[in-house]
Amino acid sequence: MRLENKVALISGGARGIGAAITRIFVQEGAKIVIGDILEEEGRRTAEEITSSGGECFFVRLDVTSEADWEQAAGEVMTRFGKLDILVNNAGVSARGNVEETSEADWTRTMDINVKGAFLGSKQAIPMMRAVGGGSIINISSGAGIAPQPGTSGAYAAGKGAVRIFSKSTAIQYAKENIRCNSVHPGPVETDMLTATRPDADNLQAMMGRVPLGRFGRPEEIAYGVLYLASDESSFVTGSELVIDGGRTAQ
Repeated sequence: MRLENKVALISGGARGIGAAITRIFVQEGAKIVIGDILEEEGRRTAEEITSSGGECFFVRLDVTSEADWEQAAGEVMTRFGKLDILVNNAGVSARGNVEETSEADWTRTMDINVKGAFLGSKQAIPMMRAVGGGSIINISSGAGIAPQPGTSGAYAAGKGAVRIFSKSTAIQYAKENIRCNSVHPGPVETDMLTATRPDADNLQAMMGRVPLGRFGRPEEIAYGVLYLASDESSFVTGSELVIDGGRTAQ
């Protein structure tokens, strides 16, 4: 198994891409702590995995709170004694052009998408140092590389920041064998996609910009994250893995 004896902490693991990552990691031998503000869905995901024989525990985690991150890190150490992998997956979408974006919306988007990745990494790095290295995977977006005309400036800026923060982290900690990479999904069939774009014509137009002609599936993103979490990517750090059906290649 590709993650045998590895311990992973996954933010936003209750549903969508995060839940898909959790399931695939467990299939590959990892022990998991998932953190999310969606307590009911998070506990349900963890119970589903443990009932199937995997090791998974849920902790409530507001990624904008340093105290919550400290508590999550403590749960990891109490239950499993180490941390090998961090997936900063929790995030929110946003809509509207610059003039339509309120200060509150800008701040919320930046706090969850960027500050969350920073606080998670800050907690994980000392834990990874203690075991001789580890892998941090930050979920960015294709919009962090090439936003579309209708992409929210707050969302694009935040995901672009995650991309550069990943590179900075990679360079700072490479000598300690702590790797950091970003993953850039295109549009993926999740609750977040349909919640932010309930209009069928809008969704169809978005799909039309994907050369492969369809939206991605959460599992397709999760397999890319699995590669970056595993020792197969031991020479990969400071990189971005684009999984978007060709959208940013245009």
